[in-house]
Amino acid sequence: MKKVEFMKTLKYSLRFIPDELYVRIYYRFRVKRKLNLKNPRTFNEKLNWLKFNDRNPFYTIVVDKLANRDYIKRTIGEEYLIPLLGAWDCFDDIDFRRLPNQFVLKCNHDSGGLVICTDKQKLDRDAARKKIEHSLKCKFYYVGREWQYKNITPKVICEQLIGDGKTLPVDYKFMCFNGKPDSVMVCYGRETGNAKFFFFDMEWKLKRYNEWGKNAPENFMLPKPKNFERMIEIAEILSKPYYFARIDLYNINGKIYFGEITLCPNSGFDANLTLETDMLFGKKLCLPVIDFLREDRDKC
Repeated sequence: MKKVEFMKTLKYSLRFIPDELYVRIYYRFRVKRKLNLKNPRTFNEKLNWLKFNDRNPFYTIVVDKLANRDYIKRTIGEEYLIPLLGAWDCFDDIDFRRLPNQFVLKCNHDSGGLVICTDKQKLDRDAARKKIEHSLKCKFYYVGREWQYKNITPKVICEQLIGDGKTLPVDYKFMCFNGKPDSVMVCYGRETGNAKFFFFDMEWKLKRYNEWGKNAPENFMLPKPKNFERMIEIAEILSKPYYFARIDLYNINGKIYFGEITLCPNSGFDANLTLETDMLFGKKLCLPVIDFLREDRDKC
């Protein structure tokens, strides 16, 4: 069993632990600091505060990769959706004869349980079944205690494989604070199994927000995607209703595709951010006006 799947299984086995106690313990283990929920200041702390204090039922639809398609269609347009090829309750319901030669299988409620098929004749169906069925059984809510995942009905979905079919498309993750895109995290090199993440601001200047950024050469640069300004517009539209939202988009030679909306990146346990970035993002994220947060809110 791969490390990611093992960690999901381990966290699911701890589902009997109350949410807040689990979050505090895992935060200490992962972030190496004590979690302050009474007076949250850092980005990670505020994300965890939102887990317990911002439970809008609509969020369940937003993070459901199948249910949110109608929402995205109504909000920005169907042309930004990756074509859907099918949805099923279990792996054995899939009729592979009806699928094209290339496609992507994943679950609507999970993260990481992805099967990328570049040649249907060479697909290892037993390995694919094992991965998808493991994802179907995993209740993602127990991984990070993100309330919005608790009541999603698990499904297998199949989407068209976008890009050239040889390399994974670059993933652009827009960090949006209170409805405003602030920076974009670019996921680069996933096909090698050694993915790296670099932050850029809205002017496409490198920001050294994490260890990859800090260690990048002085003149390091990645290609700016075509129609980047339109990507910013889409991220702003989709992030409007939320205190924080990460809007994931793809860009294939200027053709923009919606990926997903993430309300709590890394479940609020992101140890890759430097402490300075954790504090900086915490200042950018303005929470609802309540007594102990008014000072931060007034600065926004």
